[in-house]
Amino acid sequence: MTTSCRFCGAPLRHALVDLGRQPPSNSYVDDPAAAEKTYPLRAMICGQCFLAQLDEVVPADEIFSSDYAYFSSYSSSWVAHAKAYQEAVTARFALGPGSKVVEVASNDGYLLQHFLKAGIGVLGVEPSLSVANAAAHKGIPTEVLFFGAATAAQLRREGHGADIIAANNVLAHVPDITDFVRGLATLLNDDGVVTVEFPHLLNLIAQVQFDTIYHEHYSYLSLMSVERVFAAAGLRVFDVEALPTHGGSLRIYACHEGAVHRPCPGLAEMRRREAEAGLDDLATYTDFDARVRAVRDGLKAFLAEAHARGKTVAAYGAAAKGNTLLNYCAVGPDDIAFVVDLNPAKQGRFLPGSKIPIAAPEKLSAARPDYVLILPWNLRGEITEQIAFIRDWGGRFVVAIPDIEVF
Repeated sequence: MTTSCRFCGAPLRHALVDLGRQPPSNSYVDDPAAAEKTYPLRAMICGQCFLAQLDEVVPADEIFSSDYAYFSSYSSSWVAHAKAYQEAVTARFALGPGSKVVEVASNDGYLLQHFLKAGIGVLGVEPSLSVANAAAHKGIPTEVLFFGAATAAQLRREGHGADIIAANNVLAHVPDITDFVRGLATLLNDDGVVTVEFPHLLNLIAQVQFDTIYHEHYSYLSLMSVERVFAAAGLRVFDVEALPTHGGSLRIYACHEGAVHRPCPGLAEMRRREAEAGLDDLATYTDFDARVRAVRDGLKAFLAEAHARGKTVAAYGAAAKGNTLLNYCAVGPDDIAFVVDLNPAKQGRFLPGSKIPIAAPEKLSAARPDYVLILPWNLRGEITEQIAFIRDWGGRFVVAIPDIEVF
């Protein structure tokens, strides 16, 4: 257990939510009878720097293993998001054949493939061999490494100084956030730009997005906390954008302290929004645990009523956030018969903890469930289009967060 803040070192005294003991969310199971390792899943808020964080650190190599099962390219909306990003930064920062774009946690090349096609030099840095191999098959050079200050120094010596460093949904995944950000500063060219995307703590609190809390996410981030971490590494945030991804995210733009990039109006506006939401006031966080319990009670009541009426429930999306939700709510295969997922690497396996079997989406047509619970609720639009056919037999969709909605 960590008793001090992983950034500022202040004592961690203030609990945000306790989700009990759970297995790591992406540790999919082949044998439902096999024992699983579980760890406390408890989020704290630092009263000094207001970095939200877990107080129990699962070793990174137990999470981001060689057969890591999350492949970014299975979400068409996420690939489209990556393409839009490539077009925007290429134009904004005048990237060309002589430029270098490095992505940290590059996964299966979902983003760098777009820069590659545009004739821009790329390098991926990815610790999980399974997804790194998928990127390599797309022709994307990828270093299979955990990123930090030492890794960055090595890459710098090898000539990989970057004009753009992209780090999407990875800053929350690093146990040593200070070392990671120092690595970004080391690898970045003098007037280069770092862009970082992360789910916004403001939305997590406001919309009870507790299922985004899992062992892979060591930290839960606001602009306020990220600016402090970056400043300690000599990096200055000069712009920020609000994004709809992952239930509401921020994309920050940062550079070296003395670089040419000037502050943009969005920065002051987002600082104001966070201040108005009270993200720098411990009172803002005090009732979150009770609101999470209300979500749990709502889901369990829905499932109990559905079964009392003889209705069948399946789920869509073997997603990490879904595993947090199901395990916290003590939901199992007696409650949800199966979950479907597009990713063949997950099909035929079982969700960690709940041991719900994972099947291909075609099983929905065969089983014709009355309800389909969408676990990755941030993709509800994409998913309802993909499986709109459940309406043919009167099937209905369900989401559980921020409260039960049947539609």
